[in-house]
Amino acid sequence: MLHYAVVFFVIALIAALFGFGGIAAGAAEIAKILFFIFVVLFVISLLVGLVRR
Repeated sequence: MLHYAVVFFVIALIAALFGFGGIAAGAAEIAKILFFIFVVLFVISLLVGLVRR
């Protein structure tokens, strides 16, 4: 999932470079949402790993 966030971030940067504001904003929003989902799932998996010990 972090891979997809990075891919959408790169797409947003390329689109912003070429002047496609709407596409860049949409890709940046998707990247931001995927990154936060990744962080939440990472924290949950860390907590589950600590509880199992």
